[in-house]
Amino acid sequence: MELNPEEVMLFINAIRSSAGYDFSEYSIKSFSRRTEKILMDFKLDIPQLIAKIRKDKTFLEQVVKDITVNTTELFRDPKVWQNLRYRVLNRFTSETHINIWHAGCSTGQEVYSMLILLNEMDLLDKANVFATDLNTDVLEVAKKGEYKLRFNVEFFESYQKVICENPYNFDDYKDVPYAKYFDIDKSKDTIKVKPFLLKKPLFRKHDLVRDGNIFYTKFDVIMCRNVLIYFNHELQNKIFEMFHTCLFDKGYLVLGAHESMLGSAAAKYIRKGLVYQKK
Repeated sequence: MELNPEEVMLFINAIRSSAGYDFSEYSIKSFSRRTEKILMDFKLDIPQLIAKIRKDKTFLEQVVKDITVNTTELFRDPKVWQNLRYRVLNRFTSETHINIWHAGCSTGQEVYSMLILLNEMDLLDKANVFATDLNTDVLEVAKKGEYKLRFNVEFFESYQKVICENPYNFDDYKDVPYAKYFDIDKSKDTIKVKPFLLKKPLFRKHDLVRDGNIFYTKFDVIMCRNVLIYFNHELQNKIFEMFHTCLFDKGYLVLGAHESMLGSAAAKYIRKGLVYQKK
């Protein structure tokens, strides 16, 4: 089933009028693809889907969760984390605190990757870590910090590259066993984050499109990776502007490997690879 733009806008307007979620500036292509999957999964057409979300608030919330993308992994793109370790976070060693916001945190692997890195750099105690997502289901997974081992074991190689290796000095290798940060149970196929990391982040539901800064503080680092790629250009720039107001002077915004900053917002940041520093 291939939707036309008029049908997509009818659906978007129905969601907005029923619950206030505004998907009007999402990428039409990616939004349409996810809507088509929902229609197939529930064996509905657009009029039936709209009627159902207007009548059933629980179903509406489930549809919103299905629309949002929830892909993350431990130490995704190791070069980004290496850059964070040796070019960004090391600048905070003499500071009394560091505020970090993971916007669009999904199931939390990125958050715990950050906490592990902070701990290895002796920055964990001075860090205030906030994590948000629109999808409350993935936030509950993130709070528990328990994942399927078979889906995460391949990312231990990324852990090694970031935590154990030094790309600028290959003689500087540290043996940091996974057991320092995870309880691994092969019989149950689980990997669980250690309690001392679980208690650190503050997780909250948050809509990037309409909520702004809900924490009433500014940030030294904002991580928003592989989220904005699903927004259109105008909405991306609105979010970049919002992040700019949320950052301390010379604070850092970190994007995904396939994301970049274009347009008016780019003039307010200094680009350093995938890291953007507030001017």
